[in-house]
Amino acid sequence: MSGFSIRWMVALLLILLVGGSFFYCEYLIYFPAILKCAWPQGKSAEGRADGTEVRAMVLSDTHLLGAVGGHWFDKLRREWQMERAFQTALWLLKPEIVFILGDIFDEGKWSSQKHWEDDVRRFHRMFRHASDTELVVLVGNHDIGFHYEMDWFKLQRFEKVFNASSTRIVTKKGVNFLLLNSVALHGDGCPICQAVETELIRLSGEMNCSLQSSDGGPAEGCNGSKLYSPSPPIMLQHYPLYRVSDAGCTGLDAAPAEDRHLLFREKYDVLSKEASQRLLWWFKPRLILSGHTHSGCEVLHDNKYPEISVPSFSWRNRNNPSFIMVSVSVDSYALSKCFLPEESTVINVYCLAGACMMLLFLAHCLWMKGLLQCLSLVVLGKHKSL
Repeated sequence: MSGFSIRWMVALLLILLVGGSFFYCEYLIYFPAILKCAWPQGKSAEGRADGTEVRAMVLSDTHLLGAVGGHWFDKLRREWQMERAFQTALWLLKPEIVFILGDIFDEGKWSSQKHWEDDVRRFHRMFRHASDTELVVLVGNHDIGFHYEMDWFKLQRFEKVFNASSTRIVTKKGVNFLLLNSVALHGDGCPICQAVETELIRLSGEMNCSLQSSDGGPAEGCNGSKLYSPSPPIMLQHYPLYRVSDAGCTGLDAAPAEDRHLLFREKYDVLSKEASQRLLWWFKPRLILSGHTHSGCEVLHDNKYPEISVPSFSWRNRNNPSFIMVSVSVDSYALSKCFLPEESTVINVYCLAGACMMLLFLAHCLWMKGLLQCLSLVVLGKHKSL
């Protein structure tokens, strides 16, 4: 075989190696991961399979990097990962509704109007969706600031972008989803806290009237109240309800073992005991979904209110992001978890491809020039680099 033919063969192998590893890591890798996931099948109270479930995809803590703390490569890498994962999941799983549980942006709490508009534009590009899929976004502390940082301007800016109040009930196929602005649940009488608490009391009254109504008629004392589907709500929020720590959390996406016994701070890592008990008393939710901690956890409050902490969707916050798939009807729900590709897998594939390229180059060099000339090329390369 001529030297010219060998060079062409080596060049072709290099192109296939580089192109194949890039195409796999940046596009194909999401398909086998998400194809492993399947919608759970809910059962009605009578034990039969429901035919009217809402298929909801729940993710959290995307943390789109801003102009201040975001390095361009970090932005490119992590935002591309989230975009490809989200678009692949939409295409393969076809959820009816998608919830993002806050901390959409990393720097919403201090970004200028220009930087805010740039972050919003990137979000809409990454999380674009068809008209038959509803996207519902909750507010987190990084979107408007912690309690002491938030103000009406930042809250209304967020609500305007997502065209909805940050505290409300969304009803789909008779299923009530209660959305909370949990950043404003400090109970210290701040103006935003007062407005949110007033709205929650009103929604609680309407939910209780809806549960007590019979034959579509209002219950006693409920004249003029808006009636929802007579079903306890699914409660979604950014902050988890109060718990001491993650010590009882297990699973592949739980916090690292050395961090699980760290005590949570009320009103910072979790809601206060008082706010948590008020929410449970007001709404008696059949399921609670929360974010904020970036790790997965399952908690049962008061032995009857299950809460699922949804891990971060971004490689920036964890090596193995995931999201929750919920099939929920008026009287039942079922959950499953869908893990995305691990960032370490992508790094290992690229490292393996790089090692194969070096071996291929070395083999070609030995074939064409011999050992001594190859070694001299390597030594010469080192001297030039110095």
